[in-house]
Amino acid sequence: MTLGKIMRPHGIRGELRMRLDTAYPDRLFEIDTVYIGRKPDPRSATLYKLEKTRLHRGAALLTLAGITDRSQADALRGRLVMVPLDVGAPLEEGEFYVFELLGMGVYTEAGEYLGTVRRILETGANDVFLLDGTERGEILIPDTDEVIREIDLEARRITITPIPGLLSDK
Repeated sequence: MTLGKIMRPHGIRGELRMRLDTAYPDRLFEIDTVYIGRKPDPRSATLYKLEKTRLHRGAALLTLAGITDRSQADALRGRLVMVPLDVGAPLEEGEFYVFELLGMGVYTEAGEYLGTVRRILETGANDVFLLDGTERGEILIPDTDEVIREIDLEARRITITPIPGLLSDK
């Protein structure tokens, strides 16, 4: 399960600034180890002991064992921070982990391909899926019952009903 992505070093002592891709950032304080890798699969990643975690300006700051200076931290830039699924927060019926939705194709009920989920933004009222669009460009899709019709994890497909004004003209 992906917790976030390392954005850059923070300071000169090896601390890492991580973009949070989890709805439960407080769980970071309950874990002792994380996997760091290029792909969203802990089996192809490196295991690190998590020495310290703190939240700062909407991001997490991580201190990992063995990463003691800025250049070591910079070498991890752009990598994913993960934990095994059994360590993740339990989900309610109809809930999904962010990492499960990233990269999924989004289609209208009529079958028009709109793009893939690049990021999920938390807005307070509801989440918003940020799509890498086709000729329409970047598209924002609200995660509401009115718009989201089906999320099929096996097919890696999200089906939506566009509401008026949601999609720009081609």
